[in-house]
Formats: sequence, structure tokens, C-alpha cells
Amino acid sequence: MSTIFLGRNQDGEAQELRLDRANRHGLIAGATGTGKTVTLQGLAESFSAAGVPVFVADVKGDLAGLAVPGSAKFKHADKLEGRAAELGMDDYAYADFPVIFWDLFGEQGHPVRTTVSEMGPLLLARLLDLNETQEGVLQIVFRHADDNGLLLLDFEDLRSLLAWAADHTDEVSGEYGRVTKASIGAIQRALLTFESEGADKFFGEPALEVDDLFRVDAAGRGFISILAADKLMRSPKLYATYLFWLLAELFETLPEVGDPEKPKLVFFFDEAHLLFDDTPKAFQDTIETVVRLIRSKGVGVFFVTQNPIDIPDDVAGQIGNRVQHALRAFTPRDQKAIKAAAQTFRINPELDVATAITELKTGEALVSTLGEDGAPSVVQRTLIKPPQSRLGPLSTGERAVILGASPLAGKYDMPVDRESAAEVIAQKMVDAAATAAEVEEKGEAEVRKRERKSTSIWGKAISRGTKVAAGSAAGMAARTVLGKKSRANPMASGVTSAAGSIATDLAGPVVGSFVRNLVGGLMR
Repeated sequence: MSTIFLGRNQDGEAQELRLDRANRHGLIAGATGTGKTVTLQGLAESFSAAGVPVFVADVKGDLAGLAVPGSAKFKHADKLEGRAAELGMDDYAYADFPVIFWDLFGEQGHPVRTTVSEMGPLLLARLLDLNETQEGVLQIVFRHADDNGLLLLDFEDLRSLLAWAADHTDEVSGEYGRVTKASIGAIQRALLTFESEGADKFFGEPALEVDDLFRVDAAGRGFISILAADKLMRSPKLYATYLFWLLAELFETLPEVGDPEKPKLVFFFDEAHLLFDDTPKAFQDTIETVVRLIRSKGVGVFFVTQNPIDIPDDVAGQIGNRVQHALRAFTPRDQKAIKAAAQTFRINPELDVATAITELKTGEALVSTLGEDGAPSVVQRTLIKPPQSRLGPLSTGERAVILGASPLAGKYDMPVDRESAAEVIAQKMVDAAATAAEVEEKGEAEVRKRERKSTSIWGKAISRGTKVAAGSAAGMAARTVLGKKSRANPMASGVTSAAGSIATDLAGPVVGSFVRNLVGGLMR
């Protein structure tokens, strides 16, 4: 049995987290300044040392210090070393850990991108703060793109398609349901606001490959992926929606593994209350579903928040491991939180939990973890172990050095703009104007004899297949949790390249399934 050392209780007994129960999720809670970030940092170190990759959002810039060792010159080094001695950590030493930096804006880490299609209409509607009617229109626009082989990669694609839909509302309404120019206009205005915040940089290619979050170094330590979120936090809804999108991508991509000996990935969701603020019931149900089921994919989610009642009951019911730092009883809501937190622990007859929560010192916490039988341990007042890496941010120079040595250097840094909806629609407009002039000059019957100006996606696919010996094959079947598309990695052969191009361009679940079956038959 492998465990992570968390600290010691008042009787000197070690408090540990079983790695084979870490995918049952966790909660780190407590008021500002009580030690949550230090606890998070220590856990990230321990998971990494155990060979478990970690993803964490760095909302204050402090967690970047994981990349370099702590120092005896640090102003609080004496406290850290004193705590290690008090806990009997004879082997305590400063150490760094393997880190990959990410940043939605591409300033402090590798750019993180996804396509508009991968984000899907549900999450995009939440980001744009659309009402139910506008969300319905957005769903129709996505469906039209799928049905007509239009790739929605970035905001330019979505803007172009919305503009087209505004000019063809009768046509779209006749096929999919009523669409008004007013609703499209509202979506377009929301996009402008969203872009003014710089959020459009999140959409495009090369899109993030989730496999890059599962790296280990040569020594077998899991890489800690750190998302620079200090600037991102200026748009709380984008921050929360991005993290949930990433969770959903993991949920869709990973296979079922049950309860592994250790997690495949641990995901720390800091400022977790932002995920649930002003969230419609339907979206909360989706969150609860993802959290409940993702543990069977080997992913443990640790929510980090000030107040434990920020987590809805349906989600809190999925949490098995708890680290509760001090809470302050200044307001009725604080008192409610203390009572709620006390009730979540397995009773310790020797500990008044409600009183202890208000008396905990910085670096102390109430700890309860799942045992071998899956039952929570009796809550213990625990002195939390100190981290080995730096407590604090990196300098610009230090960050640049680590980015330069990143195993992903150069992979995501330069954006790629391939043909997608914006280009297709623009070309069709040009072709339509040219064809109209040609009809006027030669007559419709004569023009119909020639080949079409805009190459069909089927023609493009065959062309690609003849040129590429190792191309993209049919995409992964679309998942339904978020109503969006998700595509698998390529297979090798010219035929599968052609088939994959068709599936990718059509971006539809039925076609994707058809092409996979077709390719499977050809390969037998």
C-alpha cells in the first residue's frame, strides 16, 4: 500500500492519504491565510514524487515555486525546518519538481487552446452569458456547421457563420427552427465583449492534447502542469469554465480503469466556488455527473475553496478526502459553514470539531481520509508537513529558463490557421458572385456543365489521402455530455487519411461512426 504523508496528529500519529483512494476526490478548505496553498503545494509535490502527474491553477503566482527548491535563505525557512523537525521528518530537504507552465494568454507558459467546436455550445453559452433563447440559436448554428462540414476552430469562424446565419434566417429557420436576427445580434455583441477581454486567444490551433498532461520525467516523477491564472482570474467565469472544460475533456478521452493503485492524474481546482456561482441547475447536474464518473477514469479532483459550503451537496457527496483549515465565525454564514464542515467528518469522541475549526493555527488542519475499506477515517487535528520547493513566485528569468527546457517547447507556441468555416464561407461568397456574373453572361444551362468552383469536402479528403501515407483517420465518436465533438489520434495509411479528413471536415457523430466502420472493414 502506497501512501502520502500529510502530517501528524496531536498524539504524534502519522496522517496519510492512500494513493489508491486519491481518485475519490478531495477538499482543501479554510479562510484566507490559514495554509491552504501550502497544503496544496505539499500535496502536489507528494503526488509528483509518487509518479502521479498533477494539474493545478496558480491563481496568485505562488505555486510556480514548485519548479525550484526552497532555500535556507527564505525568510520563513526556520519555521519550515522547525515544523519538519517537529514532525520527525529526518529526511526533509529542499527540492524542485518537474513542471510545465501553461497560460491561456501565452505570456507565462505554453498557450492553451481548444477549438470552438471542442468547447461546444453549452459551455460557450455559459461563457457568453446567453439566455435560453440565445443558447438555442447557438445550438442551431453549431448543428448547421456540423451538417455542412464547416469547421469551427476560432472566433473568426463563429463570427463568419453567425453573419451568414443573420443573412439567411429564413433558410436556417426552415430547417432547424426559428432563428431571429435579434438573437444572432445578441450573440455577436457578447462575442465582441468576450474578445475585448482577450479570451478569443483561447480558441484556435494547435489545440491542447490532453495526453501532454500525463507526462513523467526520467526519474519517474509526474510532471506538475501549472496554469498561470492570475490574469485569467480577472474573468472568473472564463477561469471556471475553462477548468471544467478541461475536466470534461479528460472525462471524455480517458478509458475506464476502476480504482487503480494510484491516480492517473490529480486535478486541483482552486477557487472552486467560481464553478458553482450563478450556475443553472442543468449545468450543475452536468458538473456532478462528470465529478461522479471521472474517478473511474483514474482522475482525482481536489476542490480548493475558502468555505466548504461553496460546494453543492451533490458534488460534496462525492468527496472522500478532506483537509479543513481554520474558519472564522464572524458572520451567520461563517457559523453555518463551521457547523456544516463539522458534520462532514467522522466523529472523534476526543475532539470537539466545531470548536477546533475556529482554533486551528496556521499550518494546522482537521484531516480525514478514506481507508482501505473506503470508509473515512476519524477526524484528527493535524500539523501539516512543510513543502520542499519554494514558497513564492519565480522571477521572469527563472520562468524563461524553465520554459526553454520544457519537453513541450515549440509544440504549442505558434498558432496555426488552417482552412475552416471563415475561409469556406468567404470563398463561397466569392464563388457565388463569380457564378452569378457567369450565368448572366453564358446562361445557367452552360454554367451547370462545368465543375463546381468550391471543392467539396469529399474531394478534398481524397486529395489528401493520395498525398499522405500517414494521415488522420476517423475521429473518436462524439461524446454527449457537453454536446460537442471530440476526435481521436490518426491511424496510418492513405485510405484512412482520406476517410479521416472526411470525418474531421464533417465533424459529425454519424459520419465519424460510418467512416470508422468503413475503414475497419477495409483494414480487415
